[in-house]
Amino acid sequence: MTKSTQETTDNAGGRTRVLGSLRSADGAGVVRIEDRYDTDIDDLWSALTDPLRLARWYGEVDGDLRRGGQFNLYLESAGLRAVGQVEVCEPPRRLLVTTRETDESWQQGAGVPPFEQTVEATLTADAGQTLLVIEVRGMPVDKIAFYGAGWQIHAENLATYVAGREPGNTEARWGELVPLYQELETAIG
Repeated sequence: MTKSTQETTDNAGGRTRVLGSLRSADGAGVVRIEDRYDTDIDDLWSALTDPLRLARWYGEVDGDLRRGGQFNLYLESAGLRAVGQVEVCEPPRRLLVTTRETDESWQQGAGVPPFEQTVEATLTADAGQTLLVIEVRGMPVDKIAFYGAGWQIHAENLATYVAGREPGNTEARWGELVPLYQELETAIG
C-alpha cells in the first residue's frame, strides 16, 4: 500500500512539503522521493555522479563509478560507511546502485543490522528544470519513516547545493520530517 502527501500542516500552522511516499514490496520498505530542480539535466546528473560534487551535498564516494564498478561510501552526517556497486548507468537519465553498510560501521553505530538496498535515480528534463525521482528499496519496513525523512533531507540538500545556497539545520529538519513520515508509515499494510 502506498500513501503520499505533498503538504501537511505542522503544529505551528505552517506548511511543510513532503516529497516522499512509502510502501512495502516483498517484505521490505520502499521510499520514493520526487522533486523538481532548477537546473538542467546534465548539471543535475553531474551533481549525482561526480564524486567531488556528491561530497558537497551527500557524502564521500570513491571507487569505480562505471557500470559494474565497486565503490565505497561515507556519510558523515550518519557516521555510516557502506560498499556499493553500480548496476545501471545511463547518462544523464538513470542510475541504479546497490549499497550495504559495512559490519564495522553498523557495530559502531548500533543501528539497524546491515541490509542491501537499491537506490535508483531517474532524471527527466522539463523546460530548463529537471524532475528527479529517487526510489530506495530494501530497508526494514518498521524503520521506513526514518529512511523517508533521511532521503527527503538528502533531496533537499541536493536542491540547496545546486542553487548555490548553504544547507540548513539538518537536525531541526529531521525533527520536523520524522513525525510526518511516521504518519505515512501507518498507512503501510
